[in-house]
Amino acid sequence: MSKKSRNKARLHRHKRVRKNIRGTAEKPRLNVFRSLSQISAQIIDDDKEVTLVSSSSIDHELRKKVAKLNKTEQASAVGKLLAQRAKEKQVKEVVFDRGGYRYMGRVKALAEAAREEGLIF
Repeated sequence: MSKKSRNKARLHRHKRVRKNIRGTAEKPRLNVFRSLSQISAQIIDDDKEVTLVSSSSIDHELRKKVAKLNKTEQASAVGKLLAQRAKEKQVKEVVFDRGGYRYMGRVKALAEAAREEGLIF
């Protein structure tokens, strides 16, 4: 009997959740991807299949700033930058897609930072 990998289980959860979550022009989807060392997020309009805004811990604006921070603080910085960029593109409301990850730690820090900057979800 073989064990399922953690990533396969995450992808299975992500597919199950994505059946019900859909980003539209009025309310796009905020998707989070978390690797072992980095975190990235993007706001996607699923109707047009277009990424409206994105932010990452390896983003040029953040790279030097987040080098000295721990991972949770990096995720918070990514969330703030993403919300600021969304404001510039006139995006106020989003649907949160946590990508199959649990809502804790870095995912939670990113979401709460985005909410503090004015994104509604």
